[in-house]
Amino acid sequence: MRIDDYVSELHSALRGPHGPKHDLVVEARDSLIDTADALESDGLTRAEAERLAVEEFGRIREIAPGYQAELTATAGRRMALLLFVSVPATVFAWSLVWEFYPADLSTWATLPGWYGTVSRLLDIVQLTVGLYGGLALLALSRGSYWITHPRLVTRSLGVAVWVMLPLTAALGLLLAHDSHAPAAPADFPPMLLANLLTYGFAGVQLYCATRCIRLTRTA
Repeated sequence: MRIDDYVSELHSALRGPHGPKHDLVVEARDSLIDTADALESDGLTRAEAERLAVEEFGRIREIAPGYQAELTATAGRRMALLLFVSVPATVFAWSLVWEFYPADLSTWATLPGWYGTVSRLLDIVQLTVGLYGGLALLALSRGSYWITHPRLVTRSLGVAVWVMLPLTAALGLLLAHDSHAPAAPADFPPMLLANLLTYGFAGVQLYCATRCIRLTRTA
């Protein structure tokens, strides 16, 4: 098999973030070319040198799992970093909204008794996921040498997002519609910022979470 054919087959066998996947494949190709160049300088034809270089490198089914594990861990690190940054940022944005609105503090006294409990539960769920993202990021980077199953960590991050988003959406709707609290005006700057962050981050989180789950399913 020639190097280009081998590299193409390796590229097709791997799944993961485009950038890291491209880098791994290019690294493998460069290594193969260097080996083939050395063999050709020893007197072999180019075709024979490439064939031997490919044989020494290993069969696709033998080396692909190692490459795939690295891509899966990379996707997990990206997901973990996203959660560690985006979830606390969302909580802060909504805290900013309620810091300035409503201006009349007596409004809070008219809210039902369960409002505070549900509000705290919403914050706890979000911050717990954000904290887990930080711990997972540490585990998949500096702690990777003692993590025996990084694939499971990556998968758990995806599952965490799919659990968190419906739960926080339900809690948020409960606070907004069943508490009889006055709604902040739509053009209120902190409200605009909070909504932008919430929906923007949620979309990215869902995309990355789905990718993590798909990668770990086929790993």
